Amino acid sequence: MTQNSPPEKQNVVKHRGRPRKAPDDQVARKQLIKAGLVYLTERGFSDVSVDEILKASGTTKGTFYHHFKSKADFGQDLIEAYHSYFAAKLMSWFDNDTLSPLHRLRGFIKDAETGMAKHDFRRGCLVGNLGQEMAVLPDAMCSRLIEVLQDWQSRTAACLVLAQQQGEISCELDAAAMAEFFWIGWEGAVLRAKLERKPDPLRRFADGFFTLLSISPHQSQG
Repeated sequence: MTQNSPPEKQNVVKHRGRPRKAPDDQVARKQLIKAGLVYLTERGFSDVSVDEILKASGTTKGTFYHHFKSKADFGQDLIEAYHSYFAAKLMSWFDNDTLSPLHRLRGFIKDAETGMAKHDFRRGCLVGNLGQEMAVLPDAMCSRLIEVLQDWQSRTAACLVLAQQQGEISCELDAAAMAEFFWIGWEGAVLRAKLERKPDPLRRFADGFFTLLSISPHQSQG
């Protein structure tokens, strides 16, 4: 009697490593925020579509609306994310007690120029970009943009007050007014540098601002 042939061995595919996990909920949100920051520092809020954000972040429309009620809600979160990032950058310079106060401000300016140059001056300031679209933005977004700029101004004013205390600039200068002037001019310089794709507007404004700081109110009146 003929024996049956032994059964063929089945090829078992073994998966190496840990099993894949579904993307973490907060990771997906961070991807959306990151993509939004890139697009909105380059272009305008009304010019960028949700579909572009989805494609760049590798997420779905369902994921987007799970985290954000609307594009406007997404814009609000982008403002908060950018403000947190930028305020930390400001304070990393303004709290650096190894430098004199004015050198801290100069350091921030140079750092900002380096950051723009890294992206070939295609990216500007998200707050400045959105500020140009205030006519089409929700009131809540407009109000928050103003609050963010005021926060940056107050941090800069504190740095200028310290410069006064250390004798770098005249105590007769209005530090708060000079800080406001800085941010009005700086946002314009960033826009111009983005338009021209070169650092010259940033440098011209910085030179003019520091020259202004060196002039006491009595000298300017005389």
